Amino acid sequence: MKDNVFGQKLKSLRLEYGLSQRELGDKLDYCNQTVSFWETGQREPDLDALVKIAAFFEVSVDFLLGNEM
Repeated sequence: MKDNVFGQKLKSLRLEYGLSQRELGDKLDYCNQTVSFWETGQREPDLDALVKIAAFFEVSVDFLLGNEM
C-alpha cells in the first residue's frame, strides 16, 4: 500500500491498545509474524483481514487505508 499508511495506522492502534504483535495476532487469529509483515509493509492484508481489523479497533476500513477526508 502506498507509503505503508495501513502499517503505520495498525501499529499506532495496536500500541494505543497496549497490545504486542503476538497479542493482536491472537485476538485476530493471525500469527504475530503476519502482523509484523503488515506493519512493515512487507505484506498487505486481504479484505477479510481488513474488515476484521477495522471491527476490532472500531474504526472504518477507509481510516485504516488513509482514505478519510
